[in-house]
Amino acid sequence: MILTAMLFYPGGEHLTSWRLPGGRPADYLSVGYYEDFARTAERAGFAAVFYADELYVWDRFPSGVEHVANLRPEPFGLLGALTRCTERIGLVATVSTTYNEPFHTARQVGSLDFLSSGRAGWNLVTSASDEEARNFGLDRNLDHAARYRRGAEFVEVVHGLWDSWDDGAVAPDVASGRYADPAGMHVLDHEGEFFRVRGPLNLPRPPQGRPVLFQAGSSEDGRRLAGRHAEAVFVPGSAPLPGAQRLYEDYKSRAVAAGRARSDLLVLPALSPVLGATTAQARERVDEIEALTPDRLSLDWLSHHLGVDLSDRPLDEEFRFDFAGGSNQVQTVYEGIRKLVDRDRFTLRELYRVMLRRRFLPGTPEEVAD
Repeated sequence: MILTAMLFYPGGEHLTSWRLPGGRPADYLSVGYYEDFARTAERAGFAAVFYADELYVWDRFPSGVEHVANLRPEPFGLLGALTRCTERIGLVATVSTTYNEPFHTARQVGSLDFLSSGRAGWNLVTSASDEEARNFGLDRNLDHAARYRRGAEFVEVVHGLWDSWDDGAVAPDVASGRYADPAGMHVLDHEGEFFRVRGPLNLPRPPQGRPVLFQAGSSEDGRRLAGRHAEAVFVPGSAPLPGAQRLYEDYKSRAVAAGRARSDLLVLPALSPVLGATTAQARERVDEIEALTPDRLSLDWLSHHLGVDLSDRPLDEEFRFDFAGGSNQVQTVYEGIRKLVDRDRFTLRELYRVMLRRRFLPGTPEEVAD
């Protein structure tokens, strides 16, 4: 069993879980907060700390600024600091292939691999929000297919840069004055649809050769990219077993079709436990999270993922998809909402409560472990 400890919102896996008793929202920019998290996961035998990231503040709706812990440290500075307080656990940083350049990423992840003695990983994301685009000179995000084509080329360039130096090519010899063997250096000279990169990287091959690549897309484009390049893929954890098994088999078959072994790609379902001393207490904590979440924030979260402003719709009338569908953002979330509404009748209030509760597994530590 491979377990990774994921941090998306610093205070927990919900928009308003930072408000729960025992939370430490004043510490979210303190290295000690993340050191505690990483040490705890390492003691528990987790394979990696997975630090998610976004390149914007969610200010599409006023409720996002007012009620959500949007602020977080930059990944590589943080994970570099965590190399000093951990010994074995992997350190995984999110990198947007839409709003970064391959040379920077190859150097950052490679440097983290050296600093951690071979424990670096990177989570490839393609950036889903227009808010991110506006921080990088665009009015709106690239379309879904273009983002994934760029992501695939990005990975190929990074891998090429990591191979800029043969093993042993950098061998400083003080007596002779020879620092490196020119014959062991390779110029990439990549020219593609999105990138033109000469190379070589000003860093030797990382200790792992190629640090571990994670990916989280469950769309058709995302699955294709994962099957070709990823070593671990994050998938939704709330799907019924038959659908989860089909998704698992789809990823494995795509890895084989790309010339890899089935075992080369790990499939890691998401699990968000809510713990209590008793089952009843754990369920009460889910109720508490719901009570701490303003209706307007929940409604705006649905609007964000559906790409339609729902603010003028009554909360307690039946909700229907009576608008042009489609989302250029996280397609898996959009389709999950769509399937729920197609299967059952919900008011908007009921719909966002169902979306909240289906993400969590309440129970005692023993029940969750079982």
